[in-house]
Amino acid sequence: MSKKQKPVYGGQAVVEGVMFGGKHHYVTAVRRKDESIDYYHLPRKSNPSLKLLKKIPFIRGIVAIIEASANGSKHLNFSTERYDVNPEDDDQIAEQETSKLTMVLGVAAIGVISFLFGKFLFTLIPVFLAELTKPIFSSDFSQVLIEGFFKLILLLGYIYFVSLTPIIKRVFQYHGAEHKVINTFENGKELTVENVQAQSRLHYRCGSSFILFTVIIGVFVYMLVPLEPLWVRVVNRLALIPVVLGISFEVLQVTNKLRDVPVLKYLGLPGLWLQLLTTKEPSDDQVEVAILSFQELLRMEKETEDQLNSAEGLV
Repeated sequence: MSKKQKPVYGGQAVVEGVMFGGKHHYVTAVRRKDESIDYYHLPRKSNPSLKLLKKIPFIRGIVAIIEASANGSKHLNFSTERYDVNPEDDDQIAEQETSKLTMVLGVAAIGVISFLFGKFLFTLIPVFLAELTKPIFSSDFSQVLIEGFFKLILLLGYIYFVSLTPIIKRVFQYHGAEHKVINTFENGKELTVENVQAQSRLHYRCGSSFILFTVIIGVFVYMLVPLEPLWVRVVNRLALIPVVLGISFEVLQVTNKLRDVPVLKYLGLPGLWLQLLTTKEPSDDQVEVAILSFQELLRMEKETEDQLNSAEGLV
């Protein structure tokens, strides 16, 4: 099978593991405290309405975000439950509950689930901060730029500070392992720990890149709408969230397609730079978990495809 014919796979880092999704299934592999590997399988349901919406440019991105948020939360919950503690140890239970909260906040920084709530905060707070600078930056052009600057600072600061916690650092390491496995597969190499570790921990399709594109695209979109009075500015920002998300998704897809084209490949560099914060170099043990998760997904995908082909009389 040629590189172009290979199906596109995506993933998400979870607590002590990695989730991968394919055409028919989602699979999560988690390394438990006793060093065993536990798997969570979830079929990919086909909704005719969603399938149609996913074909419409600018709308498909919003649908993909909502779907990924709903699906990702299930795998996130599985990983926090299976990476268990002693049920008789109250201190450990309390510590686990605190870790869960910290972990959820950190994984939100990675991408998709942040859009259910965090997107509103990261959209509105910069508006009010920029409004405070009006005595210095009074023009509409400068106000939009300052607003984008504050948004970028908030985003980078948030990711940086949550990455300082040990559990989030490990989630970011698994995020790096996820990217390395995908890069290994897309480059046609055997999925061994050595081969995977040799790959980049950055990937053009990452949700981190998507978040950064929303900041950049937002600056251009906001230039087209009025800023005064303040309530109009606030309403515009909220109303334009779907527009910014939809355009950003399309830009992300374009940069992924152009990543092998000289000069044009640099369009995706800002998103890759952000991934230097949201991914960390994984250990061999973490890469092993990511490989096992992806191999399990490939096995299930092949099994389903074989069943479908048999049913159609093709094999």
